[in-house]
Amino acid sequence: MGFQHTSLYRILTNFLKIAGLFFARAGFLLSLAFYFLRYLIRYTLAGRAAALLILTALLIYFSLYPPLPKQKFPESAPVTLRIPAGATFRQVADSLKKANLLEHERWFLLLGKLSGKEKNVRAGWFSAPRGLSAWQLLNYLEKAPALQIKVTLPEGLLASQMAEILQEKIGIDSSAFVSLVYDSVFTRSLAGEVPSLEGYLAPETYYFEWKTPEAQVLERMVANTLRIFQADSVQQRLQELKMTPREILILASIIEGEVMVDSERVYISSLYHNRLRLKWPLQADPTIQFIIPGPPRRLLYRDLEVDSPYNTYKNSGLPPGPINNPGRRSILAALYPASSSYLYMVAAGDGRHRFSSSLKEHNHWHAKFNEVRRQVRQNRRNQNNGDN
Repeated sequence: MGFQHTSLYRILTNFLKIAGLFFARAGFLLSLAFYFLRYLIRYTLAGRAAALLILTALLIYFSLYPPLPKQKFPESAPVTLRIPAGATFRQVADSLKKANLLEHERWFLLLGKLSGKEKNVRAGWFSAPRGLSAWQLLNYLEKAPALQIKVTLPEGLLASQMAEILQEKIGIDSSAFVSLVYDSVFTRSLAGEVPSLEGYLAPETYYFEWKTPEAQVLERMVANTLRIFQADSVQQRLQELKMTPREILILASIIEGEVMVDSERVYISSLYHNRLRLKWPLQADPTIQFIIPGPPRRLLYRDLEVDSPYNTYKNSGLPPGPINNPGRRSILAALYPASSSYLYMVAAGDGRHRFSSSLKEHNHWHAKFNEVRRQVRQNRRNQNNGDN
């Protein structure tokens, strides 16, 4: 049976007809070349071999540079795509196909293998545009900037709690993060002669790439905290207070642990400054919460007897280190307290505090708070009895 009757001949002929229609727009010369090529395919062995090579070349060309995308998507709707660390190239292709970014998965895999670009695909989050050819997708995944991921770290967290958020959001190793916080050599390189970076990790909103190295994350966080102390006015204020930046951070962490209403920061700070000046124990509940295991709870009298240098009921002065990572507002409150004679405070039951300058006044407000607490308990019991 002749070559012109084989399936290969039909495939080549049909393909060249389609190609001829497309290239006809380029002019008479291209059309003439098309008919000459048909003649070679039909009547010469060399022409058939050349046709196979040309067919392969055309297939590759149209895959890399399609005249029209086969799927039309608005340019304003990129796809957020995550490529996990350690993903195989086939897994990458599967992700692209599921995101409707890739139509011909096998061709994408072949191009990646032949070009060697399968080894250059980076892990991370990307904002991939739609309508790219397989080749354009390969180039994009090789060179595109990784997406910046927004991470908000609340005030008053410990390094271990921050590590959990960062692990979830940007895929860091939380254990490695915490280890660096307490690594003496790394700590010294960022903050000088301090035991750890606890208290120096600025709680702010950050933008990181996926899998940003733990050391780089910590460098940014510590730099943001230390920047507060670089201003000449702050340096002068430290001299006036006769306090070091670390002592301010310790006090700020206690303020952060106490405050629920922003406007009270400077008054809480004033109270503690007054107690420090008089060499009284701070009697700060957050320092007790710091040393007892488990989540925060109502403190009992026995908790106040715990033997620890962080127990500010038993020890005068500041505890040996920060009890959390305070925010900028608490640091500034520690530097610039309100002017007051306050020495006592008690919770008011609504997130606020009642401040007092005398023990008599403090006991009055304490009795009021206990009455509120008893009333809340009674209401809760009544509600439970009603439900039963």
